[in-house]
Parts: sequence; structure tokens; C-alpha cells
Amino acid sequence: MVKPIQKDKELITDINSTINKTEGFRAWWLGQSGFLIQYQGKHLLFDPYLSDSLSKKYAQTDKPHTRISERVVEPSMLNMVDVVTSSHNHTDHLDAETLVPIFENNPSIKFIIPEANRTFVCERLKCETDFPIGLNDLQSVDIEGFKITGVPAAHNSIERDEAGNLKFMGFIVSFGTYKIYHSGDTLWYDGIVEVLKDFKVDLAFLPINGNKPERRVAGNLNFEEAARLGKEIGAKLTIPHHYDLFEFNTENPENFIQKAEEYGINYKILQLGECIEVF
Repeated sequence: MVKPIQKDKELITDINSTINKTEGFRAWWLGQSGFLIQYQGKHLLFDPYLSDSLSKKYAQTDKPHTRISERVVEPSMLNMVDVVTSSHNHTDHLDAETLVPIFENNPSIKFIIPEANRTFVCERLKCETDFPIGLNDLQSVDIEGFKITGVPAAHNSIERDEAGNLKFMGFIVSFGTYKIYHSGDTLWYDGIVEVLKDFKVDLAFLPINGNKPERRVAGNLNFEEAARLGKEIGAKLTIPHHYDLFEFNTENPENFIQKAEEYGINYKILQLGECIEVF
């Protein structure tokens, strides 16, 4: 079992210890695709999954979701969150057991979703239909100093509802002089580089678990594609995600390291619960 380098109270103490820092920003990996961003005392949380809901759901099936890492933090302990995202409707990105406690402990929180998913999201989370803030591709919203822009994601294809709204989304977040790209879940699709490169992102969070039909789940970039995409969009720093959670759907980050070095990109492999500071 992969253990976080810090978890629960130790993690919260670490987050709180830098809340008054005015220079740079910080990012903590909370597992799978979940990252907490801290900037100027404000916090944005990308796609958290902090429960065992999927392991319980699939325990008696032919597709068990066996955990290979410990949970980083009890979601109710995250009482400093200003903005949280869900990039699409899959449970490891839209988990009621994670999000409801976060909502309860952050009464002013704002919740960003693809507009196409509003009905599904509100039914799963038992929230009011006007609570989520819905985006479509290249639509933006400004919240607590974060400008959040939706961009397409292909999981496994780019899908839209009848009104043309994206069902799978990544996010560009601009704050101060910085820009971050969080991929959500995505494959490489025609035009992805053109969509992203003009943003000139400082940091790209990219999945590496790949797309293997035998897993019987929608796939993602593999480790080589993630390294190549980081290079082609000109990301100043690339951090991989979407691995080390479930036994059947993971990847060895050493494979990403090899490709990242071949492509000559700046990268960082975070341990669970680890923080990186960017200036």
C-alpha cells in the first residue's frame, strides 16, 4: 500500500502554515487527479476523490477497484476550500462521499462543472440545481482571484449534449501571473495542442495511466503522450496524475520520467500529500 508522505492533520497543518505567503503558489497532490492549489490565501481544489466509494461499489464484481494507496485526507478536514471542480461525471472526479463533506465544511464554496452535466451532478450530490457553476469550452468565470476557463477533453471522445455543451472538460486556471492546466481525463485529440499552447501554462497536470480496452473503462493519455503533450504546449512544468489509486488502472511513473527526460521537459513526480511551491 502506497503511503502518503503526510496525511490528515499533518497535511492540514502544512496547508495552513503557508496560507499567509504572498509569493508564488503551492500545489498538493491528494491522489488520483486531485490537487489543492493555494494562492494569496485562497484555495482551489481540482477533482478530489477521497473516499472508498468505488472500492465498495465494485467489491463483489468482476471489476474490483482495489486500492493500492492510502487516502491522503478525510474530506471534512478540508475546511479552507474556496473553489472545487468536477471535470466530468465519473465517480473518481465526482464523488458524493468526498464532495458533500467538503461543501458542508465550506459554506461559501463555489463548484465548477461542465454545464452539460448539471442535472446528473445535482442528482448525485443532492444539491440545488443552481448551485454548480457550469462552463462550456472556452467559457470563463472569475472566482476569488481565479479565472477558470473550460477546455475540451476526450474521454474517450469529445462528447456534447444536445445544446452543444461539453460533457468532459479540462480547466485552465489563471491567477496573478500564473496559468495552470488541469486535464481532467483525456486522450490526445486532433487540435489539443492548438487549444492549449496559446495559454502558455506554467504548470500542466496530465494523466499517464493510458487507454487499455481490457480495463473496460474510458482511458487517458499514456506516459509517452503526457510527456510529449507537456513539451508541445510549452508547459514550464509537467506533473503526472491518475495513477497509484486502483490496482487495475495505474501506471509506473518511472516510465513517464524516462519519456520526460527524452523530451527534455521540466517535470516533477509528487508523492501523495506532497507540496510543490512554484515562483
